[in-house]
Amino acid sequence: DSQIRFVKSALWYHGYDRPQLHGLPADGSVGSRELLLAFSWLLHRLGLLEQLLARNRVKTGDETSVCTCEDDLRNRQEGTAEAGAEGGLEGRVDVRYLQWLNGKLRFQWRSLHAQHQEQCKLLHKIHLFTSGSHMDQILGHFSVTETDLVRQPENYKQLLQLLESETMQLEAFLEWKQLEPVYWQWMETVLDNMAEEENMCESQDAHAEKRRLPEVTSCCPWADKLTGQMDRLSRDLMALQDQLHQLVTQRKAAWWQKVAARGELQKEGFSATARKIQESVEVKLRGLTSIHAPEKNKMHGLCRLVLRNNYPASKTGFGHPQVSKEPVSAVSATEVIRELQMREASLQRELEQLREECRQRLDEIAEGLEGVICISP
Repeated sequence: DSQIRFVKSALWYHGYDRPQLHGLPADGSVGSRELLLAFSWLLHRLGLLEQLLARNRVKTGDETSVCTCEDDLRNRQEGTAEAGAEGGLEGRVDVRYLQWLNGKLRFQWRSLHAQHQEQCKLLHKIHLFTSGSHMDQILGHFSVTETDLVRQPENYKQLLQLLESETMQLEAFLEWKQLEPVYWQWMETVLDNMAEEENMCESQDAHAEKRRLPEVTSCCPWADKLTGQMDRLSRDLMALQDQLHQLVTQRKAAWWQKVAARGELQKEGFSATARKIQESVEVKLRGLTSIHAPEKNKMHGLCRLVLRNNYPASKTGFGHPQVSKEPVSAVSATEVIRELQMREASLQRELEQLREECRQRLDEIAEGLEGVICISP
């Protein structure tokens, strides 16, 4: 039963919300076709086999995960907060327990950060001391795995077995890719049969459903409330849009009046001022991303760590320069740091905004308390 509940929850988490699957009994007596359909959905939607191959890949080089993409963590947090508010969970949570959890999380985060810094220092020493020893001129140095094989050659057999196992998995994956069209043709027939059975069941229960529909609608008063809230929100949004349009028009008119009044400004000075204003606006809006037009050149995935020194490659033991043989898909650490700094600045601005909202909220609450003196920490 626990395995079946785990599978259902995992499929729900990944977006598979087919009610026929989640309505199956917990004893596992029926539902093989629904499981087959869910497995096919995972193959097509998530790239399950590709993820398994990437997870089981033998890593001979030193790699690190790089991600500068915007995730949907904020939306998930908002959804979780709304669900908790509806369930009334906020009244049963102790603030001291939350503070303890926050302190524990901070301590673990600092420990993890210190361990990661120590790992980076050790990796840098290995890459620096083995510089000029690798046969590949693009790399130029050994990785941790290669250094361990040099020190302990008896581990070579274990690595060879892992590579042979990975080769077998890749061969099986290539065979699957050749037979994949046959599988999806078979799944089309399965879907057609399921659609026919569902249509037959719906036609048999049509009259009963029609009779029950008015009763169900009448016993759902929250639907009318939700519709009214949506209408009010729509009207508020329209009013805010009109106000924003008027405000933009007024600001533009005031700006052009200031520009016309300052006729003594030179053309170059005006261009420099406009450029500074544009740069400041870009800095403020750099953390915002558009849903319909996402930013390009987002880095995501594993990257191999390769040490690049400022001095020529001849000092590392090779007479040919390494920069000319740099792979096209290489990512510079400076570029990743710049992207992360921009992300940090955006999150910091959002944090300050949330703090200011909390201060205003606390001030409003404090004003309603009579005979109580509130001292800020």
